Amino acid sequence: MATIILDRDGVINYDSDQYIKSPAELVAIPGSLEAIAQLCQAGHRVVIASNQSGLARGLFDMDALIQIHAKLERQLSSLGGRIEAIFFCPHGPWEKCECRKPLPGMYLDIARCLSIRLEGVACVGDSHRDIQAARAAGGKPVLVLTGNGKETLGKVQDLDDVMVYQDLSRFTAAFLANRAA
Repeated sequence: MATIILDRDGVINYDSDQYIKSPAELVAIPGSLEAIAQLCQAGHRVVIASNQSGLARGLFDMDALIQIHAKLERQLSSLGGRIEAIFFCPHGPWEKCECRKPLPGMYLDIARCLSIRLEGVACVGDSHRDIQAARAAGGKPVLVLTGNGKETLGKVQDLDDVMVYQDLSRFTAAFLANRAA
């Protein structure tokens, strides 16, 4: 059983410059929920690692975040998928915490809590900070071109070790095909 770590906004659901502040604002990217369900049905566990500075900015509270994640979990459950765990950084970038990507703290917490080694673990994101955090933690960075992915692809120079896919569905298809081979 493999563990796959996913960023949330821009990978699973559409991102917003105004932040995802309520369950109504969480809109899945087409195919992303089905991709997670496929991973789960193939025996893999999926974990979310997401910066949520909207909490520190006072744009939403913990109850709203819990409701947002509950909606995501309900939608996944109806497709036969699930999220093993959701890790998030509630801090703003000005707080200089260890858990906010691009630092590896959140990924290291995942490794400790799930008793896994991060070497070779696919860490799927849409931004440079996702790639940096995955590298720093020893994971395998994966870039999807949804969310900020196209912009990241155009700006970041050193992507030699990064797998790039159109979206989470395409990553999942390739991941499952490689596991079956």
